[in-house]
Amino acid sequence: QNAIDGRLWHSRDDLAEVYLNHGGYAYGASDEGTPARAAFAQRLAQVQAVLQNQDNHEHDLLDSNDYYQFQGGMLAAAETLAGTARASYHGDHSQADRPRVRTLKEELNRVIRARALNPKWIDGVKRHGYKGAFELAATVDNLFAFDATTHLIDDHHYQGLADAYVLDPATRDFMREHNPEALRDLTERLLEAQQRGLWQEPGDYRESLEQQLLAGEEDS
Repeated sequence: QNAIDGRLWHSRDDLAEVYLNHGGYAYGASDEGTPARAAFAQRLAQVQAVLQNQDNHEHDLLDSNDYYQFQGGMLAAAETLAGTARASYHGDHSQADRPRVRTLKEELNRVIRARALNPKWIDGVKRHGYKGAFELAATVDNLFAFDATTHLIDDHHYQGLADAYVLDPATRDFMREHNPEALRDLTERLLEAQQRGLWQEPGDYRESLEQQLLAGEEDS
């Protein structure tokens, strides 16, 4: 998270390195943590699939940074070490008698469609003022970070978020009134996605977002 938030990375390899450095420790009954980065890397290089299970409906992949830090980080490390793509899955165990396993991309698509771009959810967070605007910005941050670590986000997802959060006058005005810093941060994050080549073909969205960012600075 620190690397993403502080923009302290240049490529996906850097994020894989962070994951290895922070996760490369061995623990046991009488061992509170021994450096074992080489062994960790060796095991990750042999991973064929990355799976994360979720057993509740209270969170989804884009409203907590834990998901991209752990599953995204592991996928980035495994694929960087192996030099080839690896399968990635999300296990939905919120209904114990009806578990569902989707690819990670399918689950990200589902969350973006069902929540992040859902007008009912957007209208709902507006009832929470400052915190609601923060939730919009956090959603963009977590989607961006998932793309940085997994490369599973498509251009149309970024376009949808830009349209719904920044270029929609009602939502933009709500954020500008209640939490202008959140509006600035999420706009900058969408531009960063373009600058890093994650949002590959932004077209006119670059200029539109830059104009909104400049307008926000003039208002402050």
